[in-house]
Amino acid sequence: MNAPNPSPRPVDAPVASGSPELAGLIAVIAAGAEARDRGEADAREAIGLVKGARLGVLRLPRDAGGAGARLTELFEVVLALGEADSNIPHILRNHFAFVERALRVPGSAKHRRWLDEARAGRIFGLGASELGTQNIGDGSSETSLTPDGDGHRLNGAKYYSTGNYYADILYVHARTPEGERVAAVIPADRDGIDRTDDWDGIGQRLTASGATTFANVRVEPDEVVRIAAEELKVPHDATFAQLYLTAIVAGILKAVVRDARALLTSRGRNYYHAVAAKPADDPLLQETLGRLASAAYVAEAAVLRAAAALERAYDTALAGAPDAELFEEASLQAAQSKIVIDELALTAATRLFDVGGASAAKQSARLDRHWRNIRTISSHNPVAYKARAVGLHTLDGTPLPTAAFF
Repeated sequence: MNAPNPSPRPVDAPVASGSPELAGLIAVIAAGAEARDRGEADAREAIGLVKGARLGVLRLPRDAGGAGARLTELFEVVLALGEADSNIPHILRNHFAFVERALRVPGSAKHRRWLDEARAGRIFGLGASELGTQNIGDGSSETSLTPDGDGHRLNGAKYYSTGNYYADILYVHARTPEGERVAAVIPADRDGIDRTDDWDGIGQRLTASGATTFANVRVEPDEVVRIAAEELKVPHDATFAQLYLTAIVAGILKAVVRDARALLTSRGRNYYHAVAAKPADDPLLQETLGRLASAAYVAEAAVLRAAAALERAYDTALAGAPDAELFEEASLQAAQSKIVIDELALTAATRLFDVGGASAAKQSARLDRHWRNIRTISSHNPVAYKARAVGLHTLDGTPLPTAAFF
């Protein structure tokens, strides 16, 4: 089933980092978060607002029709969106990753054309992960791109294709009969493409992170990217996507603090054996809130520091000469951030209920969504493997993994 995507509403200029327009967009998204989690609405309206605001070109230079944001400013927006509704930035992750990839090859006519699509408010999705591959993240692909007349045909199936249900254009990894790694960049509604909302995760329920299948899909010659020849490969290419997920988790932590404060100030009674009659005056509950707020602060600070390291590395890539040492340092900081933040966030999402008591466990409160969403995002890449790699690197300088999922 293909999703009917709302047409982007043109605006004079894209929303910019720190602008009242962006703050208003995030506020509207936050206002509908609980209704979406209850199943009373889906994410298409929110994504339509994102398209209309042209948030997708936040990182493009102003003279190229974008908002001119630095990479750290993009991560600040991801944090804010994560606090508002963690589904929305997760849906957009592959779009922002594609824009970063396109920015690194300014001389490519193909990528300039696709950036024009982003300027028009269109959103890019991704087809990468496959259930049939033996080792997750090793770059293997059973999706095939075969010659057909003056073009090609695309056949295969992708899973965990987050955001494709809402996307306008898909970037799909495949291999030619000769084994060359390529990508097809094609409209999401082309004949033969099926985007199925069959994701049944306990959290991030609205990301539609299910299957995308391709059955004899026509691909034109100028829609094919020869990855090795036409894209600027950077070391530790997965750092952006991994840190992006950690930023969403840090954003959820901010939502936990927000909801904990609201719980504490709304309660009118306390246990007879408590140290204060009013919960907001109870030093035990005040301490709990203080610990939650401190965890959120540390998580945000770690994400933004790692984003600054990645920005320094990306600046060298945008200049055409990626600095391997800077990229490894950014990868290290992103990994260390995830290792600590995942644990902080899961603990905080549990301690939220200590502030509210039994009434906080009502289904109508939807407070369990924070734990469910954190648990789902953090499961994308188990902490144990990252911690071991960081430990080896710290021990004897063993290089960090460079492929996907690290």
